[in-house]
Amino acid sequence: MSKEENVIKFYVLCNKLKNVVRTGWKDWNVKRDRIESVAEHIYSTQMLALAIYKEYKYDIDIEKVIMMIAIHELGEIVIGDLTQFQISREEKKLLEKDAVHKILSGLLNSSDIESLFLEFDERKTKEAIFSYHCDKLECDLQAKLYDEEGTVDLNNQEENKSFHDDKVQKLLKKEKSWGKMWLAFGQERYGYDKNFLAISNFAKDNDITKV
Repeated sequence: MSKEENVIKFYVLCNKLKNVVRTGWKDWNVKRDRIESVAEHIYSTQMLALAIYKEYKYDIDIEKVIMMIAIHELGEIVIGDLTQFQISREEKKLLEKDAVHKILSGLLNSSDIESLFLEFDERKTKEAIFSYHCDKLECDLQAKLYDEEGTVDLNNQEENKSFHDDKVQKLLKKEKSWGKMWLAFGQERYGYDKNFLAISNFAKDNDITKV
């Protein structure tokens, strides 16, 4: 395969993520003309990473972070967007690892790209931890934005497994808001440092569409 064919093949594969709608928003019956795709989530996570890096002066390789975020959802081209309420982290990790290997086989400098994907997944380096936290915080911020738009009806969640999760129900009763619930969920689950916690709390306490 020529270099040109490799580039186009990789581009066309990745382009498919523009049409993969984020499953969580479908599960929660978000009502709007269009809801976020995986590709849009990747872009927003990269922009969030840049903003946090610049404001808080993290000692990390930001180019590596941006690259890591760019490829961390490649497996969803094959397996789709599976939420934590649909599949265990261990099962998803195995499925994504296999999918990414197949996607990259014979393309570009795939060993370098695949190693970055695995680094993100293992979350042992400071860049991987930072990228992972940006990925999770971005999702919760998007939930807050949708909540502020009034696009989620908590009385229309009969078929939503996420809604019936004990932890989710407990936080919904405490926070009295879908968007605030997800921010609180992230704070309790992902081990954020003080800066990520501060950003999450600011979003929880403010109408972020009006900041």
